[in-house]
Amino acid sequence: QVQLVESGGGLVQAGGSLRLSCAASGSVESIRVMGWYRQAPGKERDLIAGITKDGRTNYADSVKGRFTISGDITKNTVDLQMNDLELEDTAVYYCAADRRVKMVGNPDYDYYGQGTQVTVSS
Repeated sequence: QVQLVESGGGLVQAGGSLRLSCAASGSVESIRVMGWYRQAPGKERDLIAGITKDGRTNYADSVKGRFTISGDITKNTVDLQMNDLELEDTAVYYCAADRRVKMVGNPDYDYYGQGTQVTVSS
């Protein structure tokens, strides 16, 4: 089992920035990819960014150029830097991890954190 704990959510004005962090514990040696999902009210949970153990990254079109995923899976930490935030970025953000590399489309991951709320105000 892998446990994931997110931190760094909050309230920010449109155009501002936030940084989310995720710490993994447990059977982390099995992890090959970590990512960030988000779920807005009434919508599905979507994968928006992922990073593999060898540092490859991928982003959803909706956040490309504004969000940056970084970190080191071997050190069990992954961050999401969010710049130029928009009202549409308001959602619960979830850190996730998987034992297989999955970054295309909207796959299900093996493990998810509890989520952290990000609210963007006008």
